[in-house]
Amino acid sequence: MPNVAILTPDPQDEAFHTRWREVLAELSGHLAKAGMSVEQRSWNEGHPNGVDLVMPLLAWGYHRAGGRWGRKIEELEAAGASLGNPGSVLKWNADKSYLGRLADKGAPVVPTLFADRLGNDVLRDAAERFGTDRLIAKPRVSAGAWQTIRWSPGDPIDGGPTGPAMIQPYLPSIEEQGEISLIYLGGAFSHAIRKRPQPGDFRVQPEYDGVITPHHPLPDERDAAERILAVVEEDLLYARVDLVRDAAGKPVLMELELVEPDLYLRYDEGAGQRFAGAVASA
Repeated sequence: MPNVAILTPDPQDEAFHTRWREVLAELSGHLAKAGMSVEQRSWNEGHPNGVDLVMPLLAWGYHRAGGRWGRKIEELEAAGASLGNPGSVLKWNADKSYLGRLADKGAPVVPTLFADRLGNDVLRDAAERFGTDRLIAKPRVSAGAWQTIRWSPGDPIDGGPTGPAMIQPYLPSIEEQGEISLIYLGGAFSHAIRKRPQPGDFRVQPEYDGVITPHHPLPDERDAAERILAVVEEDLLYARVDLVRDAAGKPVLMELELVEPDLYLRYDEGAGQRFAGAVASA
């Protein structure tokens, strides 16, 4: 029987007290139906022995661990672990500076500036460059809207990034149309969802009561997602492409989630079976 290890939050991190257990039960259930056993292990524990595949799908909170994440991936690689996604992906995708590299390769990406430290002068310069007085700022290494703020001139930057940051123009379509997530499993499109924030908010995650519904992606959304994935050189077991529409109405990349994304399998009847099939093939 194939044995899969799913990496889970560090018990010392605040993510340990979130909803990961219910997601683990969902993932494990689909794998068990396909004849696989599942071992859960905190991502910062020792190397899981006797497993055929290690997936960090629930390593929530890794972004608060500094350089420990990269070192853990190197430890797993040195131990000969089979990783889904590849170790190289799990390292570069943890730092959102990858958005700049994808844009340089021609992928449709929300315009993004990077700064060593956030400050009002940096934000004012970004607003002038983007031609807007509303911005989003978040850490370069982040997840789940952690230390993410919406800023306009005169607003405080309390609660924003305290280290290296990324800055993007705020796109009102996130409130009006939401964020579209296209999920790919084993290199093939599986399903999609739409995530809308609560009125007046911009955060679409379940932790902020985002409204999530199944979505049938439009042709331009599928095209954008596949253009984005085409510039990734490594083979991917799973990928979530988060899109939002820009001021011209075109779908552009917010984030390409390749480390520990929620795959929202429960929003599509066949997604769980496709997930298990992709894992079995890996």
